[in-house]
Amino acid sequence: MGEELLGYARQVVAPGAKELSAVEYRWLACRLTEALTDALRVAESRGDRIPDPSEPPGL
Repeated sequence: MGEELLGYARQVVAPGAKELSAVEYRWLACRLTEALTDALRVAESRGDRIPDPSEPPGL
């Protein structure tokens, strides 16, 4: 979904693109916020699994 949403957003902000209504821009902003929240959640989860190099192995 994120890739599709990003593709749509790129079309919307491209030079010469037709203007959207305030409701459509708000919808896009809400969906982009949801997608970014999901991406950050995944990144944080993966980061939590990376061992801290300053800790000795086995902790």
